[in-house]
Amino acid sequence: MKEKLTLPKLRQAIDAVDDNILDLLNQRAKLVMQVGALKTEARSDFHVPSREREIYERLTAANPGPFPSDSIKSVFREIISASLALEHPMRVSFLGPKATFSHLAALQQFGLAAELCPERSIPAVFESVAKGESYYGVVPVENTTEGMISHTLDMFMESELKINAEVLLEVSHFLLSRTGRFEDVKKVYSHPQPLAQCRKWLAENLPNVPLVDVASTTLAAQIVCEDYTAAAIASEYAASIYNLKVVKARIEDQVNNFTRFLVIGRKIADKSGDDKTSLMFSVRDEPGILHRMLEPFAKRGINLSKIESRPLKKKAWEYIFYLDLTGHITDPEVAEAVQELGTCCQFVKVLGSYPRARA
Repeated sequence: MKEKLTLPKLRQAIDAVDDNILDLLNQRAKLVMQVGALKTEARSDFHVPSREREIYERLTAANPGPFPSDSIKSVFREIISASLALEHPMRVSFLGPKATFSHLAALQQFGLAAELCPERSIPAVFESVAKGESYYGVVPVENTTEGMISHTLDMFMESELKINAEVLLEVSHFLLSRTGRFEDVKKVYSHPQPLAQCRKWLAENLPNVPLVDVASTTLAAQIVCEDYTAAAIASEYAASIYNLKVVKARIEDQVNNFTRFLVIGRKIADKSGDDKTSLMFSVRDEPGILHRMLEPFAKRGINLSKIESRPLKKKAWEYIFYLDLTGHITDPEVAEAVQELGTCCQFVKVLGSYPRARA
């Protein structure tokens, strides 16, 4: 007859497993340090995003359960983050301050062991990476409710940095205050983007309450720390940092509210097997030009996931196009299509090829 395990014995068994995990983590760390030494000797990149993607996908596919597959990436992201810190300090700039959604996106991509450094503006993030002060930068580029963030797109006009990865972050907005009581809210602070994304909810639930634009959701949370009659729209993470209470959770108007962030670096990322390529180009204004610029991709069966136009600031009524396509710039079909596109353009710029993010 099988012996029934008591709670103390089960806890003892868990402790033994944890000891084994700790031993294996240290074995892994020693191997990582050897890899780092070889990379330094060969002067190769210490961080390879496609390798991370390969690890996550292999382990998720091999997971027999009951440990949830959705948690595999979260656990191993922190293991990889700590391992990279052993190889080389990973400094990453993001559009600050801390506790903003850009900060959360940087945490999601690089983990807690990375040195995450807030910057005051999107240009400052680009500048930090371009000067080599940071290895990567994280900037917002698109929201499913409000559309493209033009300032980020405009920065690529003058920058030679490349997109190395994308991060899709589900954005949930929380109404936060010192008291947590709905009746105490006499004004609401937040960044203009969250206010726009919660416009309908605010109109229905706080119709006569003034809405105040501030530079960030973090600043809104900081203001509310000192004002018992105010509330901030910010992340749940901001509530934990600034000791605020949740008045109402998930007040965004769209349920599937995602913001897309770009990870920028100084080199094109290696192929991962599931990539996107982003382009920026300008075309001459002439009959049939829209058909001609799409034809190179259509006849090769290349999927275009996004095309966006922006006015060219230096010339009236001329436009720059931003295009996302499926594939890597080193794929022969993609390279041929981009080369053919160039025959009808004033210029074509490859912004990067990078692993496609999954929601």
